[in-house]
Amino acid sequence: MTRERLYLFDTTLRDGQQTPGVDFSLEDKLVVMGMLDGLGLDYIEGGYPGANPTDTALFAEDRPTRATFTAFGMVKRPGRSASNDPGLQDILRAKAKAICFVAKSWDYHVRVALETTNEENLLTIRESIENAKLLGREVLLDCEHFFDGFKANPDYALKVAKTAYDAGARWVVLCDTNGGTLPREVGEIVRAVTKTVPGDHLGIHAHNDTEQAVANSLAAVEAGVRQVQGTLNGIGERCGNANLVSIIPTLVLKKEFADRFETGVTIDKLATLTHVSRAFDELLNRNPNGQAPYVGRSAFATKAGIHASAIVKEPETYEHVTPDSVGNRRRVLVSDQAGKSNLLAELGRIGLSVDKSDTRLDALLREVKEREAQGYAYDGADASFELLARRMLGTVPHYFDVLSFRVIVEHRHNALGELVTVSEAVVKVKVDDEVFINAGEGNGPVNALDVALRKDLGKYQRFIDDLELADFKVRILNSGTGATTRVLIESRDGQGNRWFTVGVSPNIVDASFQALSDSIVFKLLREQVALAA
Repeated sequence: MTRERLYLFDTTLRDGQQTPGVDFSLEDKLVVMGMLDGLGLDYIEGGYPGANPTDTALFAEDRPTRATFTAFGMVKRPGRSASNDPGLQDILRAKAKAICFVAKSWDYHVRVALETTNEENLLTIRESIENAKLLGREVLLDCEHFFDGFKANPDYALKVAKTAYDAGARWVVLCDTNGGTLPREVGEIVRAVTKTVPGDHLGIHAHNDTEQAVANSLAAVEAGVRQVQGTLNGIGERCGNANLVSIIPTLVLKKEFADRFETGVTIDKLATLTHVSRAFDELLNRNPNGQAPYVGRSAFATKAGIHASAIVKEPETYEHVTPDSVGNRRRVLVSDQAGKSNLLAELGRIGLSVDKSDTRLDALLREVKEREAQGYAYDGADASFELLARRMLGTVPHYFDVLSFRVIVEHRHNALGELVTVSEAVVKVKVDDEVFINAGEGNGPVNALDVALRKDLGKYQRFIDDLELADFKVRILNSGTGATTRVLIESRDGQGNRWFTVGVSPNIVDASFQALSDSIVFKLLREQVALAA
């Protein structure tokens, strides 16, 4: 049986950035793009070129992605030609494979927000799409407030959708911008729209103001749309957007959808979903939602009692899908065996083959649990987990010893008489029988430590010359000025490799140094550097 293709469109980097407290740097956006592309998304909407320096820089260069890299922006302004609209020209110049325009589809907004006529609004839509098509771009139109607009004036909302389709838009996206539409309404309205615009040219963009965004998206698919838009972990303005991390496994694993549709997310890629979700939360420096469907730590967790007893005998008794299908793990909180199974899977993922009867696994499992209780989080720090596992299994070369380190932070006047804060660090390391004392300055204690630690590692220095600290995030795990701190560090090298390491301590500098040291050791291990190098 031939299945229909469903297309997945991610707007984390544009609509998701409207989340209070979320502000992506250019580097953040590139990291997230890599996550999304690896997962198998069809479209990645990067942002709004011309709206801010970060998005302008993102679209200033070609971004090689398997997914269709998409720019977002408004249709041209009423009363202006396309060539005389700077905003439209910024979008048309963006180095993107596709352009997603947004336009009003509720006549109330046309009158009040745009202060123009319904006919002029249709003209701006048609001319903007035609200009983008002339440049060879794939074009989408987000029909803003479509469902509210349809309920108020169905004839005009349909005219907006048909105008976009007739002008050559590949996708006409129906937006529940205020997030107040319910699934039954979504289904009825989508079915009505398919009589004017074919379903294989329709998309759904749902907001979560009634906790219905996922349900609305699935209802729209059942009613005929063939593109689904959303964000990682459902971030977005107000109450968020449709959560792709919940939508994707439902489409791939649930028979009602899986028998009818296929997506770009394969079974193998789906098994990375939990890692992607948690790594994204770490990048945002926030705690993952433990009760999130599919990927939460509690999604497949059961306490002692009749549920736990049944799960030990037959997991399907209390699991609607298998945890490993989405990269999660079963947690029977009174059973160490469940933890060992997950540990074996993680070791296999990093290329370590260990027999399940190996007694070292028990020691490693105890160590992981103890460290998690202290505050370590290895879901977002795979490099640190791999090092811990390899150390306990005896497979990490002992490259160097840190004999001591010292950091000084001084508030003083510089030569110009300006009051500045200066950080200086001294690190003493031993490589074989040789001791190196390295000093470094930085704009903070961690930066100074990073400079000093990587200044001279003797015979290993050439292997870390291209290593640099890409990001640094701190999370306070409990209250008070003496609270335990978790530091997550992202590193990268000249080949484009990126990895995450973690450190935990009541002392933020100590936690940072743990993560910095792990980063260097992981780099040497990745380079397969032998002790005799």
